[in-house]
Amino acid sequence: MGFVSMKIGGKARPASDGRSFHRRNPVTGAIASEAAAASPADAIAAADAAAAAFPTWAALGPNARRAALLGAADALAARADAFVAAMADEIGATEPWARFNTMLAASILREAAALTTQVAGEVIPSDKPGCLAMASREPVGVVLGIAPWNAPVILGVRALATPLACGNAVVFKASETCPRTHSLIVEALEEGGVPRGLVSLVTNAPEDAADIVGTLIDHPAVRRINFTGSTKVGRIIAERAARQLKPCLLELGGKAPFMVLHDADLEEAVNAAIFGAFFNQGQICMSTERIILAPGVAEDFVARFIARAAALKAGDPREGKAPLGAVVDVQTVTKVTALIEDARQKGATLHSAGTAEGVLMPAQVVDHVTTDMRIANEESFGPVVAIFRARDEEDMIRLANHGEYGLSAAIFTRDVARGLTVARQIRSGICHINGPTVHDEAQMPFGGTASSGYGRFGGKAGIAEFTELRWITVETQPGQYPL
Repeated sequence: MGFVSMKIGGKARPASDGRSFHRRNPVTGAIASEAAAASPADAIAAADAAAAAFPTWAALGPNARRAALLGAADALAARADAFVAAMADEIGATEPWARFNTMLAASILREAAALTTQVAGEVIPSDKPGCLAMASREPVGVVLGIAPWNAPVILGVRALATPLACGNAVVFKASETCPRTHSLIVEALEEGGVPRGLVSLVTNAPEDAADIVGTLIDHPAVRRINFTGSTKVGRIIAERAARQLKPCLLELGGKAPFMVLHDADLEEAVNAAIFGAFFNQGQICMSTERIILAPGVAEDFVARFIARAAALKAGDPREGKAPLGAVVDVQTVTKVTALIEDARQKGATLHSAGTAEGVLMPAQVVDHVTTDMRIANEESFGPVVAIFRARDEEDMIRLANHGEYGLSAAIFTRDVARGLTVARQIRSGICHINGPTVHDEAQMPFGGTASSGYGRFGGKAGIAEFTELRWITVETQPGQYPL
């Protein structure tokens, strides 16, 4: 198993008061990892160390930063087996999900490497004679990155990569649910050539999270905060940061709608909806949580969909014999079960691939859902999907826009022009036509609206989040002043 130390100033460190915490395997209950339980003093030390490392990295040329990030991508990809083992132990992830995480995370680092020469400005025409006016993007200093457990390698790397490409230092606050997985990311960065000490790794016990995050947000060297996680926690972070006048990038919860129009290719739609609803046991912010059907296709789609879902059993991810692995904890099963029971009591119909055994929960499909049911409004973050039967296209759009979230959406239709017309009426940061709600690429502007957060990760959009835009002028001739 090994002890997970913090990384501060390029050195492995236990907690200053010697405390540690355990993460248990959700399937077996055995200890999956033991990690240092940071104190507020450790958090301050981590931010101080990152601030000390920042100037040298910021002064480095873009191609040197690019080389380090490319080396980190290769080192991370080479750790695929270690990530598979860590993710299975800590969060019950299947091997395909862990390897997909590693692949996309390496891609994110390579995309960040390509961005180092794109942190550019512009010359702006000035009305003042002899004035050369420029807009310049410069690194902000220390960035606090807070990543969740559900896609730990993808989202852990995303919290670091673009900030580093822009010349910043990072304090990486690992998830309490997967400290070993997140520590492997920092190991790969340092092995690949990112200077030791530039990224501080902080691990903390669950009960200390609020104190540790608050201390880091308040630290004067921390100038940006990026957080991926629940809307509830995102609001708390945004409020704390606002008191310090520090910008945040928040990627929060979702309740993705999947719309099947009357002319859709049903086979393609079913395939995409099965993937979107149940990949990683539905524990993805983009997971398909609501399927909205046009009246002419509802019966045919539902028959095909429940037949496919019935085969989605759950099993121990270490054995790899079932399409679904474990959910992260028993509380997830309890919540999903409560959502299903509320819907059944209000008239919905359940189609189940089987009952849950501990954290092993097969696919669940709830049909005839209406907006007064909890499952229509609350993010489940589990292997369950709600099916709505709309009256017409206008009703489909109304249902898609129902609720507080606005991250990802999907529309299936053979008429692409019609799909674009509908897409423009959906309130979401992301919308896919004839593709699943679960789709991520390193170079895309990823993010949501409303209670799904604000700001954008990925590509050039990420540069704007992690740099300061400055106006700089040079006077090339004597000034003329009224006084």
